[in-house]
This record gives sequence, C-alpha cells and structure tokens, in this order.
Amino acid sequence: MKHKENNFVIAFYNLENFFDTHDDPHTLDDDFTPSGRKEWSESRFRKKSKKLARTISLIGGEYSSEVPVLVGVAEVENELALDSILHTKSLEEVNYDYVHFESPDERGIDTALIYHKSHFEVLDAETIPLMLTNGNGDRDYTRDILYVHGKLHQEEIHVFVNHWPSRRDGSDETKHKRIKAAETVLAKIETLPEENPNCIVMGDFNDDPNSESIQRIMASEQFVNPMQQLLSPKSGSANYKGQWSLFDQIIISHSFLNFEKGTHSFKKAKIFAPKFLKEWKGKYKGNPFRTFVGKKYLGGYSDHFPVYIVLRENR
Repeated sequence: MKHKENNFVIAFYNLENFFDTHDDPHTLDDDFTPSGRKEWSESRFRKKSKKLARTISLIGGEYSSEVPVLVGVAEVENELALDSILHTKSLEEVNYDYVHFESPDERGIDTALIYHKSHFEVLDAETIPLMLTNGNGDRDYTRDILYVHGKLHQEEIHVFVNHWPSRRDGSDETKHKRIKAAETVLAKIETLPEENPNCIVMGDFNDDPNSESIQRIMASEQFVNPMQQLLSPKSGSANYKGQWSLFDQIIISHSFLNFEKGTHSFKKAKIFAPKFLKEWKGKYKGNPFRTFVGKKYLGGYSDHFPVYIVLRENR
C-alpha cells in the first residue's frame, strides 16, 4: 500500500513480569516458578510468549508494511524470556535480535531493545546505572537505563530504554528517584559528540507527561513529547483503580522534525490498544487484559498497552 511505504514503527511495551520458570537464587523471582505463589508453569510461560510475540508483530500495522524496527521492552527477566518471544511462530521469520544486560534490580526484571537487523545496526550499547540510596544511606538497587547507539538505515540515533522506579511507596515519596533518572539520561546526552543528536527516550517512566521528571527532560529544550496529547480521562496505557495513566511514552529530539534526505521524520504517536488486548466484559471492560491480578491467573497479555511512533524515512 502506497501510504505505508517508507514508514517505520518504533514501539515500547511493558511485558508485565515476564519471567522464565526457573528459580534464580540471586533474585526475588520465587513467585514465578511452578511451585511458587503464582504457579508459573512452562505452559503458562509458552502461552504468554506467543501472546507477546503476536502483539509485537501487529503494532503499527495500519501505518507500516513492516513489523516494528525497534521495540523497547520492560519487565523481562532474561535472555531466555526474550528468545522465547522471538522464536515463536509470529516472529521467527523476522530478522530480529536484541540488546540486553542483566541489571541489579532485586526482582531480576530488566529492560531490553529488540531490533530488526535489516533496518537497524547496533554500533555501541551499555547500561547506565541509576545511583540511588535508601533512607539508611545504602544503595537502592533498581533497573539500569539501557543505552543503544546505532544506525536506523543510514541515520545515527541514540536510544534510551527506561523503567524508572515505581510509585509503590507513594508518588510524592518516590518522586525524587524518577527526577534523578531524568537527570541521569540528560547527563549521558550531554556527553554525546554530536551537536544535535537524534535521541529517542522511551520507557515506562512511572510518571505521566506532565510529571516533574518528564518535565525535567522537556526543560532541556531538546525534545518533543508526542505522547502528551494521548492521555485523557478515557484513555492511557495503563489503568489503576479506574484512573488512566500514560507512564509508557516515547519522547523524541527535535531533529526528527526535519525532512532532509537520509533522515527520519516524525509522523504520529499512538497507543496500541486493539480489542484483543483489552478486558472485554465486566467492570474492567476496556482495561488492559493482564496476565495476573494478584496471584489470580487471568491468562492475558500485560497490564500495559504498548505505545509506538511512526517515522518516515526521507528518501
């Protein structure tokens, strides 16, 4: 289809506690084992792998004839879990690979970047530790920020995949941690050699577009947040106690607003929320169809909808 030519999708997806079934003695993953509290069996693991793979294969399909060229993910335990997604029927024919590092998160959940090798070449990758301390002055171990420098077609870009500290102990009480995460991303960007680097900052920020942490990034005046207008009382990427949030966002540098040959320009931003990803009846109708509620197994996809942007390659 003519309108899909030269359009490419970049997505972010929080996979909701996507653990393998093995007990890692170094992390708090005991719930997600066959004998654990959630009775996380091989069969449940395989079903979820297939569901996540199918979802990824369909993101942005109405705008591009290709599967997403980049997919940042959060809440994935390890390479075994990533491999299980990429080796399912929906994705095994796609030339996908990924960048993943083990992070010091106590539960053992990490971020990763899945990339399409026919469109993206990794030049460099590293983790950026988020140095936080708790009330006793000891290090508060949380997810690292994943940084990947690569070439999308012929254009160099810098991708940051984030899963910022949660609000579990209260949004005000934990706000400083997410502000520190924003400052950590900006500090890395300042070290990049280019004058106006092409940056994509994506993730589950555990904050909305108007929160202080995200506004800290926007105050650098290097970025636009195309997700800003997607949050409303009736829509978002996750729903908690009847309230929509848009913690999942993809923020892009101003450089994606040009139309020079050989560059990529921003077209649109969307939440991917087709019917199959939603609860279809009852009081939670329309919410993300999740895998678990507490320890009750629902067999859904994730408690977050994926979000994505469409870029056009200027040829």
